[in-house]
Amino acid sequence: MSSFLRPAVSGQDPSDIPAAAEYRPISDHLAIAPPVSVVIPAMNEAENLPYVFKTLPGWIHEVVLVDGNSTDNTVEVARELWPSVKVVKQLGKGKGDALITGFEACTGDIIVMVDADGSADGHEIVSYVSALVSGADFAKGSRFANGGGTSDMTPIRKLGNRVLCAIVNTKFGARYTDLCYGYNAFWRHCLDKIDLDCTGFEVETLMNIRVVKAGLKVQEIPSHEYLRIHGASNLRAVRDGFRVLKVILKERSNRRALRSRPHAVTLGSAARTPAALNSGTLNSGQGAVS
Repeated sequence: MSSFLRPAVSGQDPSDIPAAAEYRPISDHLAIAPPVSVVIPAMNEAENLPYVFKTLPGWIHEVVLVDGNSTDNTVEVARELWPSVKVVKQLGKGKGDALITGFEACTGDIIVMVDADGSADGHEIVSYVSALVSGADFAKGSRFANGGGTSDMTPIRKLGNRVLCAIVNTKFGARYTDLCYGYNAFWRHCLDKIDLDCTGFEVETLMNIRVVKAGLKVQEIPSHEYLRIHGASNLRAVRDGFRVLKVILKERSNRRALRSRPHAVTLGSAARTPAALNSGTLNSGQGAVS
């Protein structure tokens, strides 16, 4: 359906038909009911935030900015760009801690993770949400799926990501094309099944492993990673690679938990074309209604 209201069913009480205001159009072919929260962890990203916020779609429910004790005017810039932004102070340290803090502050049924350095394109959020309302539990961004790309990875980082991704696919039965990428979206209920307990950069890998172990439906979304616009990245290929490997080995060691859960279902990569955004509406937290 391309309209915001579903057709009335014969004999249906008119009072049971959702009002148009309950649905928000996210494309020419899709309108959704579940509110979408966008979590942006940021520390001293005042110069990059204008590029991040200008690509965010107006139909999202809320933006949650997790401020990692910035010493510049990150918070002031965010409030100027998005007056309704929800600013949450990070009490701990690390990207994982920031994301967990942001997730706890979200009120939406769908949560989207976006970096604050300008490397992610907010226009892609519609592809992630479309995958979720079409049946996926976890929409995982991939720079190496057909249609994706990166302008920011060095050869050594590409090699490391490929090797670590292959290990995860072999050890956990996944079919990922990318592992260390932080542009993801998921239904809020997934947090109850993956139990995040990682405070560092490797939280993204931990999430990717635990959604597989939990048997959640994963769909990869082709995504393009752009260069950081201002400032320098805190990533260190060798150091962070070993941290990711440590997480993989730790998760693999818990074989009993792995055997007790069903295998994940991978739906495959989603095409980023208007035709791929199937028309439909949603009434509850999960499942699309055509």
